[in-house]
Amino acid sequence: MRSGHGSCYRFGALLVVIGFCMVSVVCAGDWANWRGPNYNGISDETGWEANFPEGGPKKLWSAPLGTGFSSITVSKGRAYAMGNTSDTDNVFCFDAETGKEIWKKSYAEKLEPRNYEGGTSSTPTVADGKVYTLSKSGKAHCFDAVKGDVVWMKDLQAEFGCKKPTWGFAGSAFIDGDVVVFNAGKWGIALKTKDGSKIWDTGKDKSGYATAVPFELDGKKYLAVFGSKGIAGINPKTGAVVWESEWETRYDVNAADPVIVGDKVFIASGYGHGCQLLQIKGNAATELWQNKNMKSQMNGAVFKDGYFYGINQKELVCLDMKTGDEMWADKCSGNGSVMLADGKLIILSDKGELFIAEATPKEFKVISSAKILSGKCWTVPVLANGRIYARSNKKGEIVCLDVKKK
Repeated sequence: MRSGHGSCYRFGALLVVIGFCMVSVVCAGDWANWRGPNYNGISDETGWEANFPEGGPKKLWSAPLGTGFSSITVSKGRAYAMGNTSDTDNVFCFDAETGKEIWKKSYAEKLEPRNYEGGTSSTPTVADGKVYTLSKSGKAHCFDAVKGDVVWMKDLQAEFGCKKPTWGFAGSAFIDGDVVVFNAGKWGIALKTKDGSKIWDTGKDKSGYATAVPFELDGKKYLAVFGSKGIAGINPKTGAVVWESEWETRYDVNAADPVIVGDKVFIASGYGHGCQLLQIKGNAATELWQNKNMKSQMNGAVFKDGYFYGINQKELVCLDMKTGDEMWADKCSGNGSVMLADGKLIILSDKGELFIAEATPKEFKVISSAKILSGKCWTVPVLANGRIYARSNKKGEIVCLDVKKK
């Protein structure tokens, strides 16, 4: 009998361990670069708690960052963020769960509050044990992800002649094997991840403010680069322009990342411009439709089951991909941001209120909401490993919220 009970106990314990591992696998999900693992603002994470308790989700930790609009990246138990204080950029590495500062690296960089608060714009990118950042003036850094040691630094203006756009460089680093690509110059510049030496460039013209987005078409890899005057499909190995399409916005502010759906490319810009859906065939980009139903000044849209969800100046909207028609609109977001996880929209309003809503074209349906930050919030939140990370702009506070299933 004892032996039988012991076997049952061990079997039961094994089931508990297996169940725990399965839950861990379901919940786990690093967010090591801008717009997440799929470069589309969508997390693969499931099993997180969308129904907030009274008073909102538990705040695990918070920390001051300084002024900036950089988002947060999370990799291997560490969270990375940036901010500016006293004309100095600071790159932070925190323990992702406790908020303990692991390292901090600083370098001179002007705040440059030009019709806004100023500060950092790009987001750290983590890959293969390194962290890549880009400052507004074009200082590209490569740090050791664990220790924070500087591996290399390149000044894209001084060394490669890239012209600084009006509000400074803002695109984050895209890593493809041993190549790092920045949206600098006309359609980007590629450096070696090993030492920062140049592989290719696409001219010295002013860049756009978005990050290069990878996509695959007919078995070939490309990058969609939103430049100052339009969008282009680039060969990531050579920098050759495969196709391009004009899209001129006031002040050259093409900042919201393109959204790729098969052979379709969706772009949107603010300042009254609007949005457009292109179809790519060979070396040609053909317009399918264009309207003003989504004018995204800063943050990119997300896509689910035939519909785009994104910011239209001061409201959240849902558009039908086939027609561009507006399905619904809601002013909860203001000029905020949105990401998607497990069929749910995670929205941070420009006033610091966090909303969880169903991603459905039928109606805007809020699941839960909570006030999590004060001051202006233009930076998209991040869901990683059962925690939501968000930040404010001028106040520069990062918060980490617990949304793990209990």
